[in-house]
Amino acid sequence: MHLMNSSEQPEMFSLEAVRAGDPSEFAKLIEAYSGPIYRLALRMLNNPQDAEDILQETFLKAYRHMGSFDGRSKISTWLYRIATNEALMHLRRKHPEAISIDEPGDPADEEQAPLQIVDWCCLPEEELLSAEGRVLLDRAVDTLPHRLRVVFLLRDIEGLSTRETADVLGLSENAVKTRLSRARLRLREQLSTYYAERIRGEEDGK
Repeated sequence: MHLMNSSEQPEMFSLEAVRAGDPSEFAKLIEAYSGPIYRLALRMLNNPQDAEDILQETFLKAYRHMGSFDGRSKISTWLYRIATNEALMHLRRKHPEAISIDEPGDPADEEQAPLQIVDWCCLPEEELLSAEGRVLLDRAVDTLPHRLRVVFLLRDIEGLSTRETADVLGLSENAVKTRLSRARLRLREQLSTYYAERIRGEEDGK
């Protein structure tokens, strides 16, 4: 279920030249990935200025440490890892007692899944991709615990694979799958309730 455009960008730059420190090619890299990185940071932090700060810090660190990029992962995965770490550090500074995505002993992996689920028929994709649907989805995503939210954002909003998401977050693929499932269930509960109520209202008005 990918609700937005995939994170993959056409290669408008030479990765070899970027790794060699070519400023003009690095500028093309920034142009290619500024949008996705900013969007992820904004959804994680809900603050445009903080998201802008994360965007700048991400590319600053990427430029400084480009020599450490070994090419075993996609450049987009590497950039998302930097951006996600920066955003999580920002959140920890504000809420040191509440922010954790660590895998060992994570209570999120032991939680009971919601039992009352309204069928997905109440959630047509065209509705979710409408202006109203996007606002509702954004609000619902904001209610997710950070450990679930970041997985949902990377997988279903930015379009990363399970393996790429696991690499970004330092989790196992099974943990990513579990958290994504829990995130989807929570969102399904919230959004299907809204659409079910709206459908009932439309039927009552006939």
